[in-house]
Amino acid sequence: MIDTLILESDLSKYDKRLRISPFDPKMYICRGMIYFKLGRLLESLQDFNKAEELNPQLTPYLWQRGITYYYLGKYSKGARQFELDLSVNSQDVEETLWYYICIAQLENSLTAMELLFPINHDLPLFMRDIYQLFAGKLSVEKLLYSLKTQNIRDLFYINLYIGLYYEAQKDSINSLLYINQAINYKIDDYMWYLACLHNQLRRKY
Repeated sequence: MIDTLILESDLSKYDKRLRISPFDPKMYICRGMIYFKLGRLLESLQDFNKAEELNPQLTPYLWQRGITYYYLGKYSKGARQFELDLSVNSQDVEETLWYYICIAQLENSLTAMELLFPINHDLPLFMRDIYQLFAGKLSVEKLLYSLKTQNIRDLFYINLYIGLYYEAQKDSINSLLYINQAINYKIDDYMWYLACLHNQLRRKY
């Protein structure tokens, strides 16, 4: 479902731009994201690291690197990245959940739940329910039963994070079930490519 020709074309454009502007950290972040979409994780990580090298002030904003760390199995570094991200934006619910997901792999889901950062601001209803799921205050069944949205983007994110929740619970069957459902709700979003990569990597095991 991924159009690799378009991504390869985008990659070529950033290669050319970086030959002209080799010290632009934002260009490395953009190219790193394309590498990630293509499943070229080591190259993705190298570009995010290069961006940080060029501008260390970017460190707490490199959430993309945290995700790359996760899929490289570098869960401790992923957790640290999201912890840094939350130091400048403690109310980012997705980074809070990714911190949980990394800790669940390092330790277990109970420890991750104990360390889950509190979210105090208003969230879209479906993200509030997802947060409650990770916090152990709502079941998947109740979340889906109360679901009232038909918005494709919302449905994508709901299925994605249910799939990631099951991964944190070490339930690979249900995890892939919901990740695949998320992929069916195709949206032009970095996280949709993440879902595709997740499916590709986890089906190898």
